[in-house]
Amino acid sequence: MFSFFKKKPKDEPAVPAEPLTAVMPPAEPEVQTVAASAPEQRSWFNRLKAGLSKTSSSLTSLFVGARIDEDLYEELETALLVSDAGVEATQFLLDGLKRKVKEEKLTEAEQVKSALKTLLLDLLTPLQKPLELGRHQPLVMMISGVNGAGKTTTIGKLAKHLQQHQQSVILAAGDTFRAAAREQLTIWGERNNVTVIAQESGDPAAVAFDAVASAKARGTNVVMVDTAGRLPTQLHLMEELKKIKRVIAKGMDGAPQEILLVIDGNTGQNALAQVKAFDETLGLTGLIITKLDGTAKGGVLAAIAKTRPVPVYFIGVGEQIEDLQPFNAKEFVDALFD
Repeated sequence: MFSFFKKKPKDEPAVPAEPLTAVMPPAEPEVQTVAASAPEQRSWFNRLKAGLSKTSSSLTSLFVGARIDEDLYEELETALLVSDAGVEATQFLLDGLKRKVKEEKLTEAEQVKSALKTLLLDLLTPLQKPLELGRHQPLVMMISGVNGAGKTTTIGKLAKHLQQHQQSVILAAGDTFRAAAREQLTIWGERNNVTVIAQESGDPAAVAFDAVASAKARGTNVVMVDTAGRLPTQLHLMEELKKIKRVIAKGMDGAPQEILLVIDGNTGQNALAQVKAFDETLGLTGLIITKLDGTAKGGVLAAIAKTRPVPVYFIGVGEQIEDLQPFNAKEFVDALFD
């Protein structure tokens, strides 16, 4: 407690002023990150490893009894390109690998594989960023993606994750472009006992605005706004996304705090094109990469890391709720090489 006194004029006796109470700044909101439990983590790693097995086998089989020569590098280049790592990331990894082999005098195939694993981990680690909860009230998340990427299903899974972290959630059915999208989101809302804000044929920006207003009034922690599935070439729909973002900002200063893009991991370089287009339109804060199970195109994360390093919050390897988990670069690389 602090007291303050007025300065005494020359001919006036010193009389203490009314004491002022020091106002302490409000406590910082408790911030937590979305993470998996230990048993869930072990089970998840096994599913991730199985999901990436096609990508993994095309890379790791090259090192079995291999000689360290130009033929190996050429085969590795082909394998990386086929996995959709992209030209830039492939060249970056090969140059780094050749340098390591020379500087560290590596002579065994297993040593070279380990060196490649280290290089890939260094490349992917900057993509790893946890989704922080509790910093904003409410946290407003705007979620985009092309049709077929698993966007609406991912929103349902993510809502469940958030509830497991003691977050209350409101969903906004802003995908008024696809006939069944509102119904699909409503089903997920019922499964998770989550309120879904929707309008029969409403403007998606208005739906988003109503959801934010509702969350503020109810003290809800998180608002997730589903938006119409679209291709980056559909310019009228991309303009609509900009409008939704502007209208959300009118409903709450600083919102949306998270702008996420859901991409299908099977689409490889096309997924990278989507990241670039949506990032230029909206300024993405994070990615969710789905359908990595059974894909031979797991290298797309390397392409993203090298050419458009938007953080990857979550990756998915299946249809179940537990098949969507926070992205961990070491886990991902271990699943590819071990």
